[in-house]
Amino acid sequence: MEKQKKWFANSYLLLVFAILYAPIIFLAIYSFNSGGSMVGFEEFTFEWYQELFTDTRLFIILLNTLVVALLSATIATIVGIAGALAIHTIENTKYKSMLLTLNNILIVSPDVIIGASFLILFTVMGISLGFFSVLLSHIAFSIPIVVIMILPKLKEMSPSLIDAAQDLGASRWQVISRVILPYITSGIFAGFFTALTFSLDDFAVTFFVTGNGFNTLAVEVYSLARQGISLKINALSTIIFMITLILVLGYYFLSTRKKPVMIGGDE
Repeated sequence: MEKQKKWFANSYLLLVFAILYAPIIFLAIYSFNSGGSMVGFEEFTFEWYQELFTDTRLFIILLNTLVVALLSATIATIVGIAGALAIHTIENTKYKSMLLTLNNILIVSPDVIIGASFLILFTVMGISLGFFSVLLSHIAFSIPIVVIMILPKLKEMSPSLIDAAQDLGASRWQVISRVILPYITSGIFAGFFTALTFSLDDFAVTFFVTGNGFNTLAVEVYSLARQGISLKINALSTIIFMITLILVLGYYFLSTRKKPVMIGGDE
């Protein structure tokens, strides 16, 4: 009976993964099709990738996407660390619960609502749509993600570590830099890479707040798809998927590494 349950569970898991990844694999395979369509694979070719890499405009859009993703993830991580530490140190349970609820609302809210809200806000404030509007939006929706990734690590940390550091004469900054930050490093990396992948993949929010000739890959893929079927979209989508996969694997390996916690009061 146990073997049957295990077989059923494994089969169900394989079916779920097959449904999720089959379209991506299909898309990637046809990115090497010389036929120029998604019907019938003719010959293996790198033609669409060559066309993709010789597209100067697309290369600029790629740089835009990477710059926004790296900047927004870095800033959101810094702000998220401060926010998580602030929430963790609050002793009032109701106040802490309220802040966590407000933080989680931004995560579960539909992207269309968030994008429309940012569009209205930037319009009212007179901020022109472009690089800065996209960057600010990505920072805003990434901060709650970083906070929710770091808080569990803070909850795991024993208060005795901080007490021991303070007994050894460590200042508040030394406690944070030598005890707390090393302990929550895996949570920080988790927040950073999650924010990075969310920024790279975001379409809905970016679609509302982009303008003035500034574009990102997600919006560009949508624009290309509306113009008709082109295997250049397959090649571009395959590259985006591989970048995301590498980031996720990188986060996994970094998060599984054990970091030593150093306690000391001297520099």
